[in-house]
Amino acid sequence: MRILLIGAGGVGGAFAAIAARRDFFETIVVADYDPAKAAAAAAIDGRYLAAQVDASSAGSVTALCQEHAITHVMNAVDPVFNMSIFDGAFAAGADYLDMAMSLSRPHPTAPYEQCGVKLGDEQFAVAEQWEQEGRLALVGMGVEPGLSDVFARYAADHLFSEIDELGTRDGANLVVTDDDGNEIFAPSFSMWTTIEECLNPPVIWQDGEWSTTPPFSEPEVFDFPEGIGPVECVNVEHEEVLLMPRWIDCRRATFKYGLGDEFITILKVLHTLGLDRTEKVRVKGVEVSPRDVVAAVLPDPATVGPRMKGKTCAGLWVTGTGKDGAPRSTYLYHVVDNEWTMREYGHQCVVWQTAINPVIALELLATGAWQGAGVLGPEAFDAVPFLDLLTAYGSPWGQREQ
Repeated sequence: MRILLIGAGGVGGAFAAIAARRDFFETIVVADYDPAKAAAAAAIDGRYLAAQVDASSAGSVTALCQEHAITHVMNAVDPVFNMSIFDGAFAAGADYLDMAMSLSRPHPTAPYEQCGVKLGDEQFAVAEQWEQEGRLALVGMGVEPGLSDVFARYAADHLFSEIDELGTRDGANLVVTDDDGNEIFAPSFSMWTTIEECLNPPVIWQDGEWSTTPPFSEPEVFDFPEGIGPVECVNVEHEEVLLMPRWIDCRRATFKYGLGDEFITILKVLHTLGLDRTEKVRVKGVEVSPRDVVAAVLPDPATVGPRMKGKTCAGLWVTGTGKDGAPRSTYLYHVVDNEWTMREYGHQCVVWQTAINPVIALELLATGAWQGAGVLGPEAFDAVPFLDLLTAYGSPWGQREQ
């Protein structure tokens, strides 16, 4: 297996650090638009090479694949670049993985009732072409989406006979401080992506169809495990709701994120001021995207680890009927402590928790434990080998009856 890793930021750097401890691949070409970032991430392992890539150009991706005889393209950049990387991998005859699917576009007249272009629609539109070529595009293979979808497959196969709701619930008690110990606003993940998913109309799957709702709707307090505790969660647009019902029979699918009042207020202000826009505006003779400016002025998520304390939890709350015919409510989860990831890998917990899942998926593909062709989500594969390997990597998952 020869992997092209596109993106050497927070998640890409963590991916490189995790994969360096495994032996399932021949080489990883770490590529970024910034050659210095690529070189820094590649320096940790003798099997790694550094390269420069323009992720917005399918031709650039294809050329790099052909130059290095790449078998698998790992997309670790913002999803705005998904389709160029996706198309570039296909043209090169390589398999493809990402952690977030192609972007959505709200319905032009009823954005908070009806779906427009849904997350992943552009990729699923060409699924038949990938299948005919015997190529695999494994989409949404991060933590959420990704591990949460693996949990859904596990629940359907081993815990439930009928599923009422697949409810992804994400929460944390992370705190970032400045040099004086004061809490500061510093998102632990890409601000560009966070704005995208939090301000778009959230999608809900209900009784066989997808619909939308206003951002931050249906607040609920969810009690997260391992000391994180109660966190208010709200509806957010996310891939699980678009992926899970394609392979798993359920009455309802939702995604709720523990953002907190401060974060929600900031996002609303950004939207009110138009600073969430991606269309470029002219400022003193220079064209800039407001959202790019917001992301640029905030701390780089890859650098906040030493200032961060706490844990993050990704999980899936499943309700329905158990295999024994009795009502069941189970939360499947994965908790990661920032102190541990910083000590063991030198990367903060949110990007580390995201990055470990595609590494595991690639190892399963390399060994043949996972096989497939077409555009597939994690639900299309057996969950047990994945969850066993997650534990073997030293980061076990948990299960709690609600």
